[in-house]
Amino acid sequence: MIEAEHALTSPPASGRGSVWYLTLVCLVAALSGVLFGFDTGVISGAIGMLRERFQLSEFLEGVTVTAVLIGCLVGVAIAGTLSDRFGRKITLLLSAALFVFLALAAAMTPRAASWYTDVTNGLLLWLFGERAAPEIAGLINARFLGGMGIGVASMLAPLYIAEISPPQVRGRLIALYQFAITVGILVTYLSNDLLLRFSQSAAAWLGQGFFRAMFVDEVWRGMFLVGVLPAIVFLLLLLLVPESPRWLTKQGHDKQAEAILARVAGPDQAAREMAEIRETIAHESGSILQLFHSGMRLRLLIGVLLPFFSQIIGINAIIYYGPRIFEVAGYDRTGALGTQVLFGVVNTVFTTIAVWKVDKLGRRPLLLAGIAGTGIAIALCGLLFHLGMERGPLLPLLCVFYLACFSVSYGPVCWIIVSEIFPTRIRGRAMSISIFSLWTGCILVSLTVPWLLAHIGPAVTFWLYALTGPVAFVFTYGLVPETKGRTLEQIEARWVH
Repeated sequence: MIEAEHALTSPPASGRGSVWYLTLVCLVAALSGVLFGFDTGVISGAIGMLRERFQLSEFLEGVTVTAVLIGCLVGVAIAGTLSDRFGRKITLLLSAALFVFLALAAAMTPRAASWYTDVTNGLLLWLFGERAAPEIAGLINARFLGGMGIGVASMLAPLYIAEISPPQVRGRLIALYQFAITVGILVTYLSNDLLLRFSQSAAAWLGQGFFRAMFVDEVWRGMFLVGVLPAIVFLLLLLLVPESPRWLTKQGHDKQAEAILARVAGPDQAAREMAEIRETIAHESGSILQLFHSGMRLRLLIGVLLPFFSQIIGINAIIYYGPRIFEVAGYDRTGALGTQVLFGVVNTVFTTIAVWKVDKLGRRPLLLAGIAGTGIAIALCGLLFHLGMERGPLLPLLCVFYLACFSVSYGPVCWIIVSEIFPTRIRGRAMSISIFSLWTGCILVSLTVPWLLAHIGPAVTFWLYALTGPVAFVFTYGLVPETKGRTLEQIEARWVH
């Protein structure tokens, strides 16, 4: 292992940095985004079957979907402190182990009551006056605990990529994380659709036992089980990546940090970056209270509100409940899941465009255009339901436009900005606050969608989300800075001076 670490961190003989090495390291970190997208999106295909099989109330449906997001909040809350103390790599390994657990535990949730399903039901009964079937209680447990891994990775992967990347390509490499999320969502939509079609054709010839139970009788279990393989791959690949050079410098391991930077950008660039990193760290107090100093309050406001806006525009009403919405609009389940596959493709394609252009066009132009587009699109979706025109082709077309706008703006750019604007010494804890805000907005949407659809209808639900657009646009136009092409230390100097 020591030799492998040395090989990974030794500068290349040519004296120039290795773009391929940098890309591969960032791709490994971004692989957590694939798992993020898969584990949060897989429920969209399973929840309809779970609702019918276990007669879920609107509340239990929302809790089953949202349990993973509540776990994310806990993961984000501990990720910053863990990563600042133990390092980015070790904490990412913890998240990878939780990804493996989530896939296995969700697929194998017990059919009979046990002590941990009883604990969950006790909490549900005490807090909300409802109990769940053992399968649902076990699934809620699995999704909560696995969600902690998603929360850790959602904060740490873009942070790690930001800290190892040269400024000229940092934006697109951080955007790889959002691209990976869209790939994970697309994979889960495809696997859900294929497994549902397979279950319909395999029932006649597949024998009794594990495979029939997993892929026919309770195909929702198979949907979760698919996530085991990428989770194990992520865990193994993480063993080969280096630690963040900025974190190493903060810990006093300057030689190791400079070797990693030299491998990434070449010795000359590494020496310059090391000088900037040392100077920046020397002027940082490292206290979380620093976020409330006069030079930090605006950054904190951006770090909290921008991720929050990105969620309450309603993106997860489409990602998690898209099939439910299209069933309300008159589609059958197979058609609804097929529509989700189209959405996954659009999401991935337009995120690719953002990855390609974000370091050339800048953060602000993409963000402002996308905010305007998402607000208009989701308002028009509400109008279609209000006018009774939701059964035609306009609803999926507007959803495609909405996802395209989100995918070139909110999706990747939020991760980039919150990865860039905070000082090195407290970047982990500061990003925890930002991503905590993101998951709070995500929970508010995902927990309330079933109730909103049932009690106020799709039209008003979409209009509520659309109200976010003008507020987010004015906020971004007035306060969010452009950061393209600058080192993290130059961005810090801009705020200080």
